[in-house]
Amino acid sequence: SPIDTSHGISPQNGAVPGEQGKQEKSVKRGNWGNQIEFVLTSVGYAVGLGNVWRFPYLCYRNGGGAFMFPYFIMLVFCGIPLFFMELSFGQFASQGCLGVWRVSPMFKGVGYGMMVVSTYIGIYYNVVICIAFYYFFVSMTRVLPWTYCSNPWNTPDCVGVLDGNFSSRAALNITQLLNTTQKRTSPSEEYWRRYVLNLSDDIGNLGEVRLPLLGCLGVSWVVVFLCLIKGVKSSGKVVYFTATFPYVVLTILFVRGITLEGAVTGIMYYLTPQWDKILNAKVWGDAASQIFYSLGCAWGGLITMASYNKFNNNCYRDSIIISITNCATSVYAGFVIFSILGFMANHLGVDVSKVADHGPGLAFVAYPEALTLLPISPLWSILFFFMLILLGLGTQFCLLETLVTAIVDEVGNEWIIRKKTFVTLGVAVAGFLLGVPLTTQAGIYWLLLMDNYAASFSLVVISCIMCVAIMYIYGHRNYFKDIEMMLGFPPPLFFQICWRFISPAIIFFILVFTVIQYRPISYNEYVYPTWAISIGFLMALSSVICIPIYAIYKVCRSEGDTLLERLKNATKASKDWGPALPEHRSGRYAPAFSPSTESHLEVQPLQPEKGQSEAAAASPVQGSNGSAHSQDSRL
Repeated sequence: SPIDTSHGISPQNGAVPGEQGKQEKSVKRGNWGNQIEFVLTSVGYAVGLGNVWRFPYLCYRNGGGAFMFPYFIMLVFCGIPLFFMELSFGQFASQGCLGVWRVSPMFKGVGYGMMVVSTYIGIYYNVVICIAFYYFFVSMTRVLPWTYCSNPWNTPDCVGVLDGNFSSRAALNITQLLNTTQKRTSPSEEYWRRYVLNLSDDIGNLGEVRLPLLGCLGVSWVVVFLCLIKGVKSSGKVVYFTATFPYVVLTILFVRGITLEGAVTGIMYYLTPQWDKILNAKVWGDAASQIFYSLGCAWGGLITMASYNKFNNNCYRDSIIISITNCATSVYAGFVIFSILGFMANHLGVDVSKVADHGPGLAFVAYPEALTLLPISPLWSILFFFMLILLGLGTQFCLLETLVTAIVDEVGNEWIIRKKTFVTLGVAVAGFLLGVPLTTQAGIYWLLLMDNYAASFSLVVISCIMCVAIMYIYGHRNYFKDIEMMLGFPPPLFFQICWRFISPAIIFFILVFTVIQYRPISYNEYVYPTWAISIGFLMALSSVICIPIYAIYKVCRSEGDTLLERLKNATKASKDWGPALPEHRSGRYAPAFSPSTESHLEVQPLQPEKGQSEAAAASPVQGSNGSAHSQDSRL
């Protein structure tokens, strides 16, 4: 194997056997092929459906341009610092979201909470991808099925943008304009509600499973599984395409969108601030949860992806690049959506706010309708839904990898590392089966329920506790030293202040505001019944409850006579906390019997030979990740 050949050092050098051992260890766990793979994967993870499907919709709901203000404040004081914290945390320990909590074992419940959140999101996220797959497949026709109002599922209220009688009908009805705008539905909306979803009247009335959606759900899980079959080795190659191509499509749609009549009105609606909404705590809560949701803070995915990095990778630079790319994409996608909404509003002679459906319907109603206006519309439709699929898959890869890595790292024996593919398969099959209820006629109600509850309150709580655990329980000085040991410089002062005071404070206030300003969820005219909202709260609670339960369990299992001693023992870092590979364990992580001086003397005379072996390892023939890892860090 290339691992053996890359070290052409004679066996009498005491450092070698250990070196090969640690080499093996990092090779077994795997590493990114190169830095670009990590950045692209993280961009693909952060830039997801939320940027197209959730951000413009939140912006639209929370006062247009006024929403940008809390959004960017949250990004600078909360998003980027937390992003950097999670990347550095995972990279330092080279462990998934459970293993990193050796830093303070009592808080391992936070890792379990992250897994629960990732499970919920992974279940419903793939259902959205499967709807995108469905639209992708039905777009392969000469005329898109939601172009005209002449289909069996349409109602008399349907008015198509392209129907010839549109203008005459509008002229007749100018006296009853109010009635028409209230009743008017677009063919794409009727296609979505009455055909694709065949929407039932109540969340409890599941109706039948929509077989086309079920088939597409199967397809999307198979795709996710195949891309992750070799863990980060295979997904690292896939992201070269999935993380970059969506930008091409967005740009094409942007150029088409701004050339439409009325696009400026829509964009003005997007950018003109309604400042009165800034005083509404829900706007700030939405801004924060959107930053969490969008950057993937507190999902566990960032820790997992960073854990496959080389120890000395500059994750500070990466965190800033990825966060800013993500938010810029959100704003850009908003332009694409709003130019089209403005065009539709102009066409119908109504205000922009009356045009679109809230929620995921925005991507499946407003967009598809706009696509019917483009020449060769099926081509644009195929492109657009292909983009949605890619955006979704980038996030889905990481969600699945988070769960798999956590399980594999937790069990941690040889056998499960070899059988990682089967673990991935098991998780994928479970995810598919749990997604089946979301393909029923009431599926969209459940999907929105999960989206609103499973992934909003709980993320905020998990993130807050993580900040406190690392900064105050483990100790900020210790953590800053760890980062200095890893990156060669301590975190900048701004980040130190954010981590210790500003981010936890902001997170805490959001939590309070969200509770005070809480309004039950609704979908269009449908108001959710109390029992459904209770289920929503149970989902939100299920991830947070892991934290106290595990903490109590850990304290009970710890040594000590008094409660205080037990607490101290439960929170202090375990012995195996620290860099994963022996050669990085220097300073306070150095082994207690201190063999470092001895081996240092022994290695000294072999310096020239070592240089040769490094040259050999750097040659393109030995492309083993692990060897590159060890050589880089020693250099």
